[in-house]
Amino acid sequence: MPLKRCGQNLTVRYLEEPIIATQIKVCGITRPEDAEKALALGADYIGVIVYAKSPRSVAIEAIPDLLKVIPEGKRVLVDVSTPTDQFETYRDLGFDHYQIHFDLEVSIATVAAWTGLAGPGGLWLAPRIPPSEAYFPQVLMEFADTIVCDSYSRSAYGGTGHTGDWQRFSDWTLLYQHKNWILAGGLNPENIREALRITGADCVDVNSGVETAPGIKDADRLRRFFAEVRAHDQAREETR
Repeated sequence: MPLKRCGQNLTVRYLEEPIIATQIKVCGITRPEDAEKALALGADYIGVIVYAKSPRSVAIEAIPDLLKVIPEGKRVLVDVSTPTDQFETYRDLGFDHYQIHFDLEVSIATVAAWTGLAGPGGLWLAPRIPPSEAYFPQVLMEFADTIVCDSYSRSAYGGTGHTGDWQRFSDWTLLYQHKNWILAGGLNPENIREALRITGADCVDVNSGVETAPGIKDADRLRRFFAEVRAHDQAREETR
């Protein structure tokens, strides 16, 4: 039976044995050519940021050109604390998933409204949780099937290049195995295998770690990142 990973079923065959492939989301895409590079390497999801304060923000009028090269099922809109009226506008753009970063002070009514607009399968929640919080806020669990754990920053929502608490991620995923978890924050070709070893993540999100500048992906670093993830997958299978 196919295994669920980040909201979809995935089984890869290698020598007639099932290999569980780690899913990869490449975020902060601003150019069609970078989306094509990531997809050619096997990206499962492509993240497009619309948050105006992000250095990787894409203007609404430029999104159609990006989505032309991103297949349905792989399109992820990324925003911060989206007002519900703006969320309704985003739904018409053609995205499949909506990754919303937010502070824990955001009202449950707002989170519930996001779920009503995207559905629990389409909404990816990315709460900004301080390092001092040992436990994931369970009240959020009912609103989304997928949780994105990014590194914490007081001044930014993702894309900082700093790694998060990998052990805390591992603890949460073991505690709440009924959810899909995505590891984000400071991942790059140099640290991804160690991150996967510690966390056992089924899905990872890479952004600044494969860039030459904000929003400009480096083809070589992308290739190396994917190669490191696949090497981890193969090594894991060999020890089963």
